[in-house]
Amino acid sequence: MIACGTRTVMRLIGVLWMMVVMVPPLGAAPTHVVSEEPVSVEKLGDGGWLVDFGKVTFGNLQIAAPEGMSGVVEVRFGEALKDGRVDRKPPGTVRYAEVRQHLIGGQSLRVAPPADARNTKQPEAILTPPEWGVLFPFRWVELHGWKGDLTLQNVLRNSVFLESWNDEAASFECSDPLIQRIWGLCRDSIKATSFAGIYVDGDRERIPYEADAYLNQLSHYATDTDVEMARDTFDHLLRHPTWPSEWGPHMVFMAYADWMHTGDREGLAQRYEAVKSKLLMERVGPDGWVTSNEKQRSWNDIVDWPQGERDGFEHREVNTVVNAFHLRAVQLMGEMARALGKEQEAMAYESRFEERKQAFQEAFFLHGRGAYRDGVGSNHASLHASMFPLAFGLVPESEQDAVAEMLVDRGMKCSVYGAQYLLEGLFQAGRGDAGLGLMTAKGDRSWRHMVESGTTVTWEAWDQKYKPNQDWNHAWGAAPANLLPRFILGVEPAEPGWSVVRMAPVPCGLNEAKGKVPTPRGPVEVHWKKTGTSYGLKFSLPEGMKARVLLPYRGSGKVSKEEVPLPTRREGKWIRVVPEQEGAGTLLLR
Repeated sequence: MIACGTRTVMRLIGVLWMMVVMVPPLGAAPTHVVSEEPVSVEKLGDGGWLVDFGKVTFGNLQIAAPEGMSGVVEVRFGEALKDGRVDRKPPGTVRYAEVRQHLIGGQSLRVAPPADARNTKQPEAILTPPEWGVLFPFRWVELHGWKGDLTLQNVLRNSVFLESWNDEAASFECSDPLIQRIWGLCRDSIKATSFAGIYVDGDRERIPYEADAYLNQLSHYATDTDVEMARDTFDHLLRHPTWPSEWGPHMVFMAYADWMHTGDREGLAQRYEAVKSKLLMERVGPDGWVTSNEKQRSWNDIVDWPQGERDGFEHREVNTVVNAFHLRAVQLMGEMARALGKEQEAMAYESRFEERKQAFQEAFFLHGRGAYRDGVGSNHASLHASMFPLAFGLVPESEQDAVAEMLVDRGMKCSVYGAQYLLEGLFQAGRGDAGLGLMTAKGDRSWRHMVESGTTVTWEAWDQKYKPNQDWNHAWGAAPANLLPRFILGVEPAEPGWSVVRMAPVPCGLNEAKGKVPTPRGPVEVHWKKTGTSYGLKFSLPEGMKARVLLPYRGSGKVSKEEVPLPTRREGKWIRVVPEQEGAGTLLLR
């Protein structure tokens, strides 16, 4: 058990958040309106017109009536299509709206549905500039009552995106067209949902939530160069926290992700004191565990969402998932404290992490089953009780293979939110092949299902039947946007600010992959290819960046660069290239 004095210090760190803490001012990343032509217009049998903009975005219409045209048109906006027409009765909160608009010849008029009372409710919802009009997620429009022919120039969409968004900032291609399409869907989802300048949960509420924001942040970093949107969302959530237990530790994750991505010590220092209150230290009991009272067990301890995605998780006073989040947050706080030169605090966090990590294993691990129990007093082992510890590095190396195998056997028994952590754990444990298999599995619990449905923005849940009121514009379902660059291309920061990149591509059954990963220093470009027993890796790094390269062991294990042999060493399943790489080059392993 942790010494009383240390535990008291830790509790004070978490609970006595000083009133003098300076929280950064609120803001929102700049967004702007982009005028887009339709990809097609089609005359319908009843005389109406179907307009397709190709992808769902948040926006409204600009209708230009030719000279001499007047009258009223009925405009139908929709996210879904049914039998070749805009679906007027879509399920759940899939969007549909209709507006009657009087046209004036020679004038261009903005047309938008009325505002939704729920997603404009104050003070929770994030509002967009009133001069832009109501923004609505839609891909298709039907026009009825239009006189004469309709051209691409008559109907434009005013779409809103993050002002700094760069379509060329990131790319991903591979030998499996389905995986490539999944990445494209997820990248487009991050762009489409940037309309508010702050990460929101979708169109139903337009409210930031901590877990949504963290997953959004990871995928945003992997697809664009902006860093302010994540910071603005973080600062908003400091003032407007939400209710789930595990969402607080996600704020620690966000602060750490910002630190690793930017290397901005000043930004870290500015937010460090505020984030201490997110460790759940106020819930730590005398025995060192984060505990849950009756209300917390029945409501706040979210485990996964919606409730039906919890794989039968048994809520206990001391539960595995909440304590896993707490330990991971404590570990990251220790790293951030040390980066800021706060040695005493760093030592306190590190001491707590090491002691509780061992206690965690002793209390929760079910020997012989390769799994973790849901909590103290439970013999049930849900997917979640094991996938979070594996993703957070809490599973001893000697048990990782068994835990990963158990997760593979159970399959995708978690939500699209939980899938971020399930797949992350599998990739880290060397089971990326199974991770890709789950990502592309047939059935209705994979990204294959989303792609094959025709959607252009990821959903809040795997299917309507799992969450009848789900949004069709939820970026927390876009996990492959960050997982594929991090593990298939193998590109992650090894040091804060990307001064050193870890480059460790994992083939996972693919024969080839290439792509571009944005960083604050410039893009990292990677192209690897397997040919027989050889493996080639071509890379290009921005100036001032070094790469620690690990290649999957194969052949003789000998590596050359432009035909010149390089010193290497074996590290488990990897071959490490001993000299750190700079600039550009091609490595060959054979």
